[in-house]
Amino acid sequence: MVRVLLIEDDPAVAEGLAIGLRRQGYTAEVRHSGEEGLVGVVEFDPDLVVLDVMLPGIDGFEVCRRIRRAGTLPVIMLTARDEDMDIVVGLEAGADDYVVKPVQSRVLEARIRAVLRRADSATPAGRREVHGDLTLDRTALTVSKGGRPIPLAPSELRLLLALSAAPGRVFSRGQLLEAVWEHPFLGDSRLVDACVKRLRIKIEDAERPARYIQTVRGFGYRFGPL
Repeated sequence: MVRVLLIEDDPAVAEGLAIGLRRQGYTAEVRHSGEEGLVGVVEFDPDLVVLDVMLPGIDGFEVCRRIRRAGTLPVIMLTARDEDMDIVVGLEAGADDYVVKPVQSRVLEARIRAVLRRADSATPAGRREVHGDLTLDRTALTVSKGGRPIPLAPSELRLLLALSAAPGRVFSRGQLLEAVWEHPFLGDSRLVDACVKRLRIKIEDAERPARYIQTVRGFGYRFGPL
């Protein structure tokens, strides 16, 4: 069974979502604060975390950052309102996706399935590629730079694999949103832009212009290297 950890301070919301997920075959546990949630990540060892932004003590953004520093555990953020700032900060903290409350358990379950499918899926062409000092292994789903392994979150890895599959091709944000996140493009590019920003921090050189993921103004992104 897929194990989902819900970190949500509202007992009614948390239990309602947990009950709905259990009915759909998931093992779901609930924690009500950031501190409890971080302990739950270790003790419960979930396959995915659903994380509320507004938590007592350590807030959801910091919980997400700590989860991401520790590994590649998928995280879906819950936001109380469709607030640009909350969503962008959550995505930049390392979240793989977000949903806006109130959310029905079946909608959340669909997002969970999509995130886990992306995390587990490999690309059809299994091969090792070298792009400058960046090495991508499409079979092992690993990335290294200058021989040093680079841990990537599932959405970051999928984005890099999608872009690097066609070097030089310009992908619109809508194309990337559908290919990587399996979301229809409705004019919201925050998932794509935040993930590009996180990925650049990990694979680009801080003191140089972007070499691998280049912005094509008015169109989208393409993979180099220059």
